[in-house]
Amino acid sequence: MEADGWRCSRQRQVLFLFMFWGVSLAGTEFGWYSVMEETERGSFVVNLAKDLGLGDGELVARRARVLFDDNKQHLLLDSQTGDLLTNEKLDREKLCGPTEPCMLYFQILMDNPFQMYRAELRVRDMNDHSPVFQDKEMVLKILENTAEGTAFQLERAQDSDGGLNGIQNYTINPNSFFHIKITGNDEGMIYPELVLDKVLDREEQQELSLTLTALDGGSPPRSGIATIRIMILDINDNAPQFSQATYVTQALENSPVGSLIAKVSARDEDFGVNADISYSFFDASADIRATFQINPFSGEIILRVLLDYELVKSYKINIQATDGGGLSARCKVLVEVLDTNDNPPELIMSSLSNSVAENSPETTVAVFRIKDRDSGENGKMVCYIQDNLPFLLRPSMENFYILMTEGALDRESQAEYNITITVTDMGSPRLKTQHSITVLVSDVNDNAPAFTQTSYTLWVRENNSPALHIGSVSATDTDAGANAQLTYSLLPPQDPHLPLASLVSINADNGHLFALRSLDYEALQAFEFGVGATDRGSPALSSQARVRVLVLDANDNSPFVLYPLQNGSAPCTELVPRAAEAGYLVTKVVAVDGDSGQNAWLSYQLLKATEPGLFGVWPHNGEVRTARLLSERDAPKHRLLVQVRDNGEPPRSASVTLHVLLVDGFSQPYLPLPEAAAEQARADPLTVYLVVALASVSSLFLLSVLLFVAVRLCRRSRAASLGGCSVPERPFPGHLVDVSGTGTLSQSYQYEVCLMGDPGTSDFKFLKPILPNIQAEGPGSNSEENPAFRNSFGLNLQ
Repeated sequence: MEADGWRCSRQRQVLFLFMFWGVSLAGTEFGWYSVMEETERGSFVVNLAKDLGLGDGELVARRARVLFDDNKQHLLLDSQTGDLLTNEKLDREKLCGPTEPCMLYFQILMDNPFQMYRAELRVRDMNDHSPVFQDKEMVLKILENTAEGTAFQLERAQDSDGGLNGIQNYTINPNSFFHIKITGNDEGMIYPELVLDKVLDREEQQELSLTLTALDGGSPPRSGIATIRIMILDINDNAPQFSQATYVTQALENSPVGSLIAKVSARDEDFGVNADISYSFFDASADIRATFQINPFSGEIILRVLLDYELVKSYKINIQATDGGGLSARCKVLVEVLDTNDNPPELIMSSLSNSVAENSPETTVAVFRIKDRDSGENGKMVCYIQDNLPFLLRPSMENFYILMTEGALDRESQAEYNITITVTDMGSPRLKTQHSITVLVSDVNDNAPAFTQTSYTLWVRENNSPALHIGSVSATDTDAGANAQLTYSLLPPQDPHLPLASLVSINADNGHLFALRSLDYEALQAFEFGVGATDRGSPALSSQARVRVLVLDANDNSPFVLYPLQNGSAPCTELVPRAAEAGYLVTKVVAVDGDSGQNAWLSYQLLKATEPGLFGVWPHNGEVRTARLLSERDAPKHRLLVQVRDNGEPPRSASVTLHVLLVDGFSQPYLPLPEAAAEQARADPLTVYLVVALASVSSLFLLSVLLFVAVRLCRRSRAASLGGCSVPERPFPGHLVDVSGTGTLSQSYQYEVCLMGDPGTSDFKFLKPILPNIQAEGPGSNSEENPAFRNSFGLNLQ
């Protein structure tokens, strides 16, 4: 159906504009719409989008909805088309009863921004009910001497329709004694009265039967009939009289069934049967007859059902008293229903959002209306929520409230709120209604990941296997969902020369760190890099931490002997004078270890010697010294095997072979080595001849001895002048070897060096220390305790 064109003469009222805290409640003019009752479901009422001046799709975008005051969905809004349609067949008589016009009030709510429109729907009556008489037969007892023109009021018919469709006229069938007269009362109701046109004669006719017809104003009109049976009586000249024309009484709505509401009383001056009075309802509606009953003998009005103030606030009951002679009198009983606090408040939710984004400003959570069917103090209400919640209740118009956040919420502090809205009336006892709402705070990526430590230190033993898990970094994010899912990564190294990509990798999901290749302590003792943790929010947030990796040393390097050289050339021979005392420093084994710590602590041990007990090796500094005085019986040539071992687990070692030649004086250094002399003897016949000559010519022995002593004395004197080194036929330059105390030696040593005459070798010899006090350093010297020997050796060739 199209929107009805009727409009009340009063101008459209304009609702007020209500704004606060970013929420807009806008009112517009009243809208009056109408629809015919009994219209089929889905019938068109009005196009709201056009009537409100809204564009296409705006009703959907703003979540438009229609709410009726009686909390029933009489109309249905099609948000796509903007049409307002009937949601059911509307029965005006059920909705409004006899009230005319029948108005249904509703609101139109829209969000973004929030707006409210008040509107009214008139349900137009159609003539769908016929008049009905409560009593299908009415009995009148009329005295035969009743004067012409006397009027007898009849019970009116009931018609559920209103307005023009209500009862408009009464008629009776044609007769010569009576006609119908229509009268009205101050409430706008019409009553039929039976007017006597001709004096009755009981002797001629004792009883009459007439048909009363009630007509409504519908098109076509509907009618209802009742029979009037008239009994003509003998004269009864006194009618009953009530003590009061109107009785006023009150009854609580919670009065129990069977309660006495009122008692009426009438008396008759007649005697006998004409004085017997009976009480009955007169012109009572079906509702009154269902609610009350009257004792026909005592006049007591008894409650048949419970009263409900919210449905009917008062009753007007017409009581008729009839004597035995047929005369009657009438009175009114006004029953005022008193309200009791028997209805708790009602909370009607209009709009609800169960999720609020954190960090959002004041946000509307719910819009609702409260009402109480009671009246007075019983109908006054107070609405509130719990304390200590970041939410506010803002009153709007006509008992509307808005639940909104007080400010920005923080999901990390509290992710869920349980809000209880309590509505309490002011009655006694007070009744209340509670409505619980759960509000979830949706997460916003406002928290960066945080590492459990700002820096991490990891230890890895060298020679590790590739892809070894060396440790982990961990970060947490107080956000939720994707905002808390972290991705780990390596940051570009600060040192551009550090090949970080080939050293370590990180698992992007759990922060596990892996060594990509085997690490070598001797090449890289430590390195440092940065790691980052980034969440998957938008925009993504991240944080950083530093990781320092320390490579632990493993005993993977054997000691390396610096002196004497072990290069496969002719062995180096150490010369020791036979006059050397015990503790004489023969030489010093110098070795280093590429490891560190205790893996580089070196110890020396004499494994094998030609003559055990003649030489000893100091375990801490590698010095080879004589263990006792030398004698002429000691073999001139000795071979010593010295082992150098580190302190690692398991220990590693290296060995070196020393050749020691005992000489009587320092002229012998320039003689060939024993092995070389033997070769030369085989190669030089002159030598053979000389040996034979010396053996055979004993006469020349003394001369030879004298010559040998003279040559020895000569060479000693020359060696003293040249630093203790005799010079052979070819000049050999003297060199000094300085072994600095910064190495494993306890102090600096300088040795005189004489090169061999054989051009095929480049070995050098330690003859004896230049320092005169070198032999003073005995076993009690602190060279053994000097820790410097564990680290390095210095050897400087001058």
